[in-house]
Amino acid sequence: MRTICLYFEIHQIIHLKRYRFFDIGTDHYYYDDYANETGMNEVAERSYIPALSTLIEMVKNSGGAFKVALSISGVALEQLEIHAPAVIDLLHQLNDTGCCEFLCEPYSHGLSSLANEDCFREEVLRQRDKMKQMFGKEPKVFRNSSLIYSDEIGGMVASMGFKGMLTEGAKHILGWKSPHYVYHCNQAPGLKLLLRDFKLSDDIGLRFSNSEWPEYPLFADKYISWIDALPQEEQVINIFMELSALGMAQPLSSNILEFLKALPECAKSKGITFSTPTEIVSKLKSVSQLDVPYPMSWVDEERDTSSWLGNILQREAFNKLYSVAERVHLCDDRRIKQDWDYLQASNNFRFMTTKNTGIWLNRGIYDSPYDAFTNYMNILGDFIKRVDSLYPVDVDNEELNSLLTTIKNQGEEIAELQKEVTKWQAKAEKGAAAPKKAAAKKEIAKEPALKKPAAKKAAAPKKVAEPKAKATRKKAAAKKEE
Repeated sequence: MRTICLYFEIHQIIHLKRYRFFDIGTDHYYYDDYANETGMNEVAERSYIPALSTLIEMVKNSGGAFKVALSISGVALEQLEIHAPAVIDLLHQLNDTGCCEFLCEPYSHGLSSLANEDCFREEVLRQRDKMKQMFGKEPKVFRNSSLIYSDEIGGMVASMGFKGMLTEGAKHILGWKSPHYVYHCNQAPGLKLLLRDFKLSDDIGLRFSNSEWPEYPLFADKYISWIDALPQEEQVINIFMELSALGMAQPLSSNILEFLKALPECAKSKGITFSTPTEIVSKLKSVSQLDVPYPMSWVDEERDTSSWLGNILQREAFNKLYSVAERVHLCDDRRIKQDWDYLQASNNFRFMTTKNTGIWLNRGIYDSPYDAFTNYMNILGDFIKRVDSLYPVDVDNEELNSLLTTIKNQGEEIAELQKEVTKWQAKAEKGAAAPKKAAAKKEIAKEPALKKPAAKKAAAPKKVAEPKAKATRKKAAAKKEE
């Protein structure tokens, strides 16, 4: 039976403020709080709240036949908790239906999978714990930032225990193959791959409200008929997009939510079901391995990483950031860790792109990629100074790691010795208490002997009676003599 895997991603940009060269060393706060609050409130009101309410309604109206998957970056969760708690409530309501699967992704929505394996693992596992804490289930399927994937990344993801991973059905990787099958990682056959159908996904996410599009207006029955017309053996249709596409990229006035609501009934009439990623990777076998020697993504026509690392400005900023990755990974400073998450976010590098894609890019406060680069590097300069103050730059990473490992081992050894000291102290106290107990027992045993003199005192009146008897005898003798 043919099935649709519908997945939405939630991520929110953390806006950086204007930060000048002279602020380095004096100002350690890098964010535009007003832009972050207004941006989150806008996307929540125009997209997240109506879209999530619609998904909940679709599940209820279909009697549980409609299913959907979501992933949320850690930084987006932080912003939602602060500025839009109503969205969190709706996510919990959707989770309570039992028809929504929450996937895992990097906490920062960054590019650590391309730079540092330790940092990548740390933030993925941290996000997995966060999702389990919030929604009660540990994610089994992974989604990297912007669906970035390569053979090496797949191997890392599989080693963390994930059973499946979402990625792009890029033409330069698939060639003549179809994205409508389950594939597997060539380094870890146990990791199954679900490939995005970029045409069907972008028909909704990018083209739906475009009046110049030949298929405009798009109705649910037409859309489902395209899926039904696919070769019968192609069983999995993966439609992945950002949740903000519903309301932001495609305004609510375009009737995008009404289109979405009609999909389950139209699909049912054609015998097409909806499934979550875990259901698919659990039930269907892989048809082949996928060979991806170089990273691919779902961004731009090239479907690669050039949107973030395509020019010298981006690579300089990227390399400078991850030059302190080992030191940040080893530190315990909460502010450093939070700034690290926000500075890793992929949009910071996206703003620096010089690619001409034909699609307008909102650069926020920046006038140009060079402006974005300058502002980011000023902030990064201050951040690195703070990291260096904790771990001096004259100590290389290897030596620093060795020293910190020694300190950690010494701390563990001290903890073990402390346990031993506590144990022996308890034994010593027990040993000292034993003679006291024995003495107390002896004292108790002596108590009956102390009562014997009391018995002698009770017999004392007999001694007093003896003189009276003698006096009686004398009186009796005197009477006889008379």
